[in-house]
Amino acid sequence: MTKTNSIMIVGVGGQGTLLASRVIGGLLTQQGFDVKLSEVHGMSQRGGSVVTYVKYGERVASPIIAPGEADCILAFELLEAARWLSYLKQGGQIIVNTQQIAPMPVITGAASYPERIVERIRSLGCRIKPLDALSLAQKAGSAKAVNLVLLGLLSVSLDFPVELWEEAIRRAVKPQFLSLNLEAFRLGRAANWEE
Repeated sequence: MTKTNSIMIVGVGGQGTLLASRVIGGLLTQQGFDVKLSEVHGMSQRGGSVVTYVKYGERVASPIIAPGEADCILAFELLEAARWLSYLKQGGQIIVNTQQIAPMPVITGAASYPERIVERIRSLGCRIKPLDALSLAQKAGSAKAVNLVLLGLLSVSLDFPVELWEEAIRRAVKPQFLSLNLEAFRLGRAANWEE
């Protein structure tokens, strides 16, 4: 059986998780991998949970990632990182934007936003890399570029030359947004990479 690798991209509607999966999928396809993408829970309205699976390898039968199977979780929001943590495999890593987007129960006052999520995940023995991706996206020129900041951070651990990443971004992003997105990617890539 050939090894497949699995990346889960989790966030809320409107954060650009689907674009991120298209960039990753495009890069991997160009490198000759069999790639399967699947949007599992998609809520088009802002605030709904969105999960995308990316599986790649020599031969991939299904895009579905089971609990305990993800090599990496790319989380666009803190609570989403906690929500999908059970899908991370032993020894896997989670890259998380430290931004908090309150879900409806928190907005209505029915619940409170959990505290110390990064510390709790780390206490479970998980390799977690938190990053204030929103600040870096704003520095690049738009809060909407959080997805490219996180891809930049992910690119450090997915060992492909930076030129291939940038080419995949060029193929996936509209020309008028390209320079902003490339800058966001570069800022994420240059961000402090600590355990």
